[in-house]
Amino acid sequence: MAPGFLQRSSWAISDHRVSRFGPSSRWSNKDMDPVLPEDRTWTTWDYVAYWISDATNAAVWQLASSMLAVGLSWRQALPAIAVGNIIIAIVMVLNGTIGARLHVAFPVLNRSSFGFWLSYFSVVSRVILAMFWFGIQTFTGSECVYQMLKAIWPSVAHIPNRLPESSHITTVGMMCYFLYWLIQFPMMFISPQNIRHFFTVKGVIVPFAWLSMLIWAFVKVPPKTSLEPLHTTLSGGTFSWAWLSALNSALGIYATLSVNIPDFTRYAKNEKAQYIQLFIIPVAFTLIGFVGIAVTSAGEVLYGEVLWDPLRLIDRWDNRAAAFFASFSFILATIGTNISANSLSAANDMTVLFPNYINIKRGQIICAIIGGFLSFMSGYTVFLGPFAGIMVVDYWFVHQGKVDVPAMYDPRGRYRYWNGINWRAAVTLLVSITPTLPGLINNINPKIPVGNASFLFNIAWLYGFFSAGSVYLVLSKAFPPHETFMDKAILADDIPDSFDESSSQDHIDEKEKVEVLTTAAP
Repeated sequence: MAPGFLQRSSWAISDHRVSRFGPSSRWSNKDMDPVLPEDRTWTTWDYVAYWISDATNAAVWQLASSMLAVGLSWRQALPAIAVGNIIIAIVMVLNGTIGARLHVAFPVLNRSSFGFWLSYFSVVSRVILAMFWFGIQTFTGSECVYQMLKAIWPSVAHIPNRLPESSHITTVGMMCYFLYWLIQFPMMFISPQNIRHFFTVKGVIVPFAWLSMLIWAFVKVPPKTSLEPLHTTLSGGTFSWAWLSALNSALGIYATLSVNIPDFTRYAKNEKAQYIQLFIIPVAFTLIGFVGIAVTSAGEVLYGEVLWDPLRLIDRWDNRAAAFFASFSFILATIGTNISANSLSAANDMTVLFPNYINIKRGQIICAIIGGFLSFMSGYTVFLGPFAGIMVVDYWFVHQGKVDVPAMYDPRGRYRYWNGINWRAAVTLLVSITPTLPGLINNINPKIPVGNASFLFNIAWLYGFFSAGSVYLVLSKAFPPHETFMDKAILADDIPDSFDESSSQDHIDEKEKVEVLTTAAP
């Protein structure tokens, strides 16, 4: 007989409760259910802190400064960042309002647009993407740990490497990677309702640290010397495509959250609390972009090369105390981003895949273990644009906000479409993703020539979002999904909480639950 811990039942969630919405408790758990009124705690200031926290992210700094490396001037790079984040902010609020209104997470919400079973394609895609990006952010965090250790013990820089060159990491790099992983791992145990306090702390400390770096840059190298002489080396079509590529990069850096922002806005006290995203996202990200460009430009004058990675810039500093505290700010920045954009997103998605065994806490732990040892490429935006476009068009234009929340938990409900697949969404994905795949292949392996198809990849998010939205709208108007249309929305709060959460699963009459849900439906 197998040991107890090897038995599937021993891994079932101990505090599992029967869902109020599905025909069976198999389809949900406490973390998947719509957020209860008492748990809707996020205010406007929490979303301000959240986005300031996410904007102060090494990847945002690197994105802005790397635009200089491809030949754009800072006057051309900043508008690309600003326009990209204005577009993302609009999509963020459109999808975020759905989460704040329905109080459900992205994996459940997108069943209404993709169909119950096809929605798993977008969910699995998001899990994979979040895990890979978790690994990338963890590597960035390991660089921060290295700089902090080197600031305390300079001899760390001289630790001999015992790993082969083919491993693409050094002995000290591996050590710092595991140290950072251990530092951030305890954060996986904090609930989404309480993690907002960490974002507030990060949103205060990190901006002050980065402002100090900006002041250092201006003192060391006046803007007239570092910024004024910078002019683009590009012209004509080459410049246009480079600028569009920069715009797409600005869109892509948080394209993931534009899809799964309901994972966070479902905790909003009300819809209006998350409207601030429309303002804070472009302002915060553009300002951080300028800081990255200004400090990188000063570094180019001081050190003779474009150090678009801020940790490489810090590595050049002689002031060990400054290097330590600057690296500490980047550790805070990276941990916050890894939680908000990666581990929590992956955890929400995994709860839908295995609701009997995975809750948000377990999902974050799985993401930390698996994602900590993966790496990926940014080309995944070819999928994210279409996902976001379909979600926006389906809720706001096709169903006009009239959706059935309980039906999102029922595989045989109104969102079953055709065998659980909304064929309109399937055709839309095929049409919007396929043209960008050659460019994605070339992005993975530049040795494979794809001709002019690579240019379309440079605007993959824009093309995917608008082409998917247009195709899906046309198909939905030409072939309306009448079975999903309603006179008014059925929200979570409309369903009577007639089931005692303290009761065990064995004492719940599932047939009674179905009858209650049927009564609530029009």
